[in-house]
Amino acid sequence: MLIVGHRGARALEPENTLRAIRAGMACADYVEVDVRLSRDGVPVVIHDASVDRTTDGAGAVRDLTLRELKTLDAGCGAEVPTLREVLDCVRGNCGLVVEIKDADGVEEICRLLRERGPKKLFIVSFDADTVRKAGEIVPGAMTGLIVSHADPDPIEAALSIGADAILPRFDLAGRALIDRAHRHRLLVFLWTLNTPDAWERACAIGADGVASDDPCAAREYLQGVRTHHTVSPSF
Repeated sequence: MLIVGHRGARALEPENTLRAIRAGMACADYVEVDVRLSRDGVPVVIHDASVDRTTDGAGAVRDLTLRELKTLDAGCGAEVPTLREVLDCVRGNCGLVVEIKDADGVEEICRLLRERGPKKLFIVSFDADTVRKAGEIVPGAMTGLIVSHADPDPIEAALSIGADAILPRFDLAGRALIDRAHRHRLLVFLWTLNTPDAWERACAIGADGVASDDPCAAREYLQGVRTHHTVSPSF
């Protein structure tokens, strides 16, 4: 069972900051970050379309330059990092999951990932066309379709764009879905699991990985669980 630190490790440090990423790297197989473009076209790591919730600033990310974003406090004095800074942080130390939040930025984001991305790289999105484009631009990366609705069929949708994985919301996943995905050679990663009951169920239904806000707690729990489920994807 692979563990993905959600937004780095948002239960431990301010989400999507280098502090959270370093905390996640201590326990996770992969850390996940959200990427969109600043006004001047720089890939930056922030979840929301606006800076209001996660920083002491206000306004849309796409209306702020990198210089303006760097003046904001993203929590505990941390800055909004660029994707380049994240890549430098994780290089050789941990796998990386990049969720592309801004479909307009897929080419710029993927260009940087192609040039500087780690060997263990997953590019994911809710938007199927973004996933398809990412697979074309960064052929060495794994790709995944994030799923928040049961309809349309997530497996058919993923296969139609050449994705390597589906990432269903936890309540949408069951043994039947995961078994069918595996028959089609698709990996299944569930989000976002933060309790022992959820981690135990993920093991029971055969998930390949889980995203957690506290990857260290997930790691501690899963290390204590005896399971016959074996994951052998080629990363």
